[in-house]
Amino acid sequence: MAHYVFRVRFRVDSTDPTVTVEPRRFETVLRKEAAPPGDDDWLFFRDNLWRGEVNDEGHLRELATDTLGVEVESVSFRELVCSQPYLDALTEEIEDNLDLFRAEDAGEVLHKYLGSSVRVSK
Repeated sequence: MAHYVFRVRFRVDSTDPTVTVEPRRFETVLRKEAAPPGDDDWLFFRDNLWRGEVNDEGHLRELATDTLGVEVESVSFRELVCSQPYLDALTEEIEDNLDLFRAEDAGEVLHKYLGSSVRVSK
């Protein structure tokens, strides 16, 4: 099991002009389950991250807005939290598909896209 962890700031607006909301802005942690290596969407990290940062914040803000149902103002990547077996499977899948990346090996791929933001947990 693995999760991409993001920090998300969003805004809540009232559709009723007689209602106000304070505070209007909130921050929270969003965890997106990482697809098993080789499954659909396993390349999420390649398509959305670069050197441990969001590569297209506008795109991920739209995805988060759709997912959460509130207007997301900012989204930033924090880490990929995974088990050792998940990381081993991801590394193997990357090695088997190096043609999808401009890299020599899986270690380079992981650093290129996730930076140092991989945390192995039990």
